[in-house]
Amino acid sequence: MYSQTKIAVPIFKKDKKSIIEEAQYCIQKGADLIEFRIDGMDNPKPQIVREIIEEINFPTIATNRVKTEGGLFKGTEEQRVNILLETVDVAEFVDIELQTNDNLIKQITETNVKTIISYHDFKKTPPLNELLNIVFKEKNLGNIAKVALMPNDLEDTLTVLAILSRCEDTIAISMGDIGSYTRVISTKFNAPITFAVSSDVTAPGQIDIETMKQLLNLDIMDIDDLNSSY
Repeated sequence: MYSQTKIAVPIFKKDKKSIIEEAQYCIQKGADLIEFRIDGMDNPKPQIVREIIEEINFPTIATNRVKTEGGLFKGTEEQRVNILLETVDVAEFVDIELQTNDNLIKQITETNVKTIISYHDFKKTPPLNELLNIVFKEKNLGNIAKVALMPNDLEDTLTVLAILSRCEDTIAISMGDIGSYTRVISTKFNAPITFAVSSDVTAPGQIDIETMKQLLNLDIMDIDDLNSSY
C-alpha cells in the first residue's frame, strides 16, 4: 500500500437529501474524506449546512468555492465565509482560497479547525518559483497548502511533481487528461490528500474512487527514483 494519503471525494449536489445519499455511497466505496461542496447547493443556509455534516457523520472537508476559482457561490464574501464558520466544529477541514481577504481567512484559522488554503489556475501552470511562493504563503496561513493547475504540456505536470518533492503537507494537482497521473503519483510523495470522484466522471483527468484505490495498490515506482529527478 502507498502511504497515509487520504482519498477525498467531492459531493456537488443541490439539496440535503441528495448530498447525504451521495456521501453514504462514497463512504461505502471507500472514501477517506468527503468534500462537501457547499457552493453546489441551491441557496445554502448555515444551519442546514451544519446539519448535513452532522448527519453524514464522517470526516468532511467543508468547501464553499468562490466563482473566480471554479465555484458557484452566489452570495457575498462575508456570507460565504459565515457559512464556513458554521462548520468549524463539525468538519475535519475547512478549505478556503488564498485569494480570500486576509481578515476573513483569519476568522477561520483562529478556530480549532484544520484548514486547507487553496489556489486554482484553470488556464495555466505558473513557473515553479511562483508556485513555491504561493505554497509558502498558504502554509503560513493554514495547515495544508493546495494548488490545482492546468497544464499546457507534459512538462507542466513535472512542475507539480517538483512542488510535491519540495513541500510537505501540500496537495498539488495537475488537471485535465495530461495531468491525471499526478493524482496517483502524489501519494508517493506522502501528499496528505488526493481527490477522486464517485461513479460519474464529470471532467477530464478525474479518476473514479474504485480505480483510484486499485491504482494506489500498485507499487509502480520507488519514491527514491522520483525524488532523484528533482
